[in-house]
Amino acid sequence: MLKHVSPSISPELLKTLDEMGHGDEIVLADANFPFVGCANVIRLDGVKMLDLLPGVLDLLPLDPYNPKDNFALMATTNGDPTPTIWADYDKVAKAKGEGYTKAAMVERYAFYERAKKAHCVVITGETAVYANIILKKGVIHA
Repeated sequence: MLKHVSPSISPELLKTLDEMGHGDEIVLADANFPFVGCANVIRLDGVKMLDLLPGVLDLLPLDPYNPKDNFALMATTNGDPTPTIWADYDKVAKAKGEGYTKAAMVERYAFYERAKKAHCVVITGETAVYANIILKKGVIHA
């Protein structure tokens, strides 16, 4: 155990976050996410997104050079309603997300393509629909 590290952050995820460089992306994905074809996958099956996201944002600064794209959500399709979890994401990101301004919307298939190129995809146990997030890592200042 480490002080100030969320218990939702597994040792494997902590190592992965540490290995990421400026501009690398990580996907926090819901339980329905089709991760086949993604290179580095970490499973956190029992973890809900609202438990994981604050812990990740405590450790990972968002890229201030890409403020319109450093926190991206999968856009809804077919007239689906706006997911209620997005309002919760916005609250968490405003409180914890260094470099956060507003979530970007990424079309579903474009989101999948970005996920295939991401440094890592974290599959959670989140059952809310459209609960997927792409975070672009910023820099740590001395």
